[in-house]
Amino acid sequence: MVDLLQVGVITSTHGIKGEVKVFPTTDDPTRYSYLKDVILDTGKEKIDLKVSGVKYFKQYVIVKFKGINDINDIEKYKGSTLWVTRENAVPLEENEYFIADLIGLKVVTDEGEEFGELTDVMQTGANDVYVVETYKDKQEVLLPVIDECVLDVDLEKGIVTVHIMEGLLD
Repeated sequence: MVDLLQVGVITSTHGIKGEVKVFPTTDDPTRYSYLKDVILDTGKEKIDLKVSGVKYFKQYVIVKFKGINDINDIEKYKGSTLWVTRENAVPLEENEYFIADLIGLKVVTDEGEEFGELTDVMQTGANDVYVVETYKDKQEVLLPVIDECVLDVDLEKGIVTVHIMEGLLD
């Protein structure tokens, strides 16, 4: 499991008082209203920042950090990612998982066959879809995350057990 979870990417500055426009990479952008601490990853260093203000604008979140009060102090961080520690992450409901924890899991069928590796999760609105690269022929297979298809996710063992429904591989 990863220790840090990405919650956004700084796209640009906003105004001249050190605010930034953030594209949220979290299921619930309103979580920024409760966010106190973030880690700014510049690619070269990680900087701990305190959130002092949040506003919402279209699909973006406008964020103000404590101690950064000028556009010149924040402009250099455009394109940088924002992360939170697992302790500051949104609590998950039963049978909910962080995408970062799912990537790389082994996918096995309910018949015991080692099927492939989970490489991505697509969020479609109705239900998520697991993208699996098969071991056999390195093909990409899309598996809907529904009870009939995804039978079990065991993060400790690193295994997702699935039922390959009729017509899914055609």
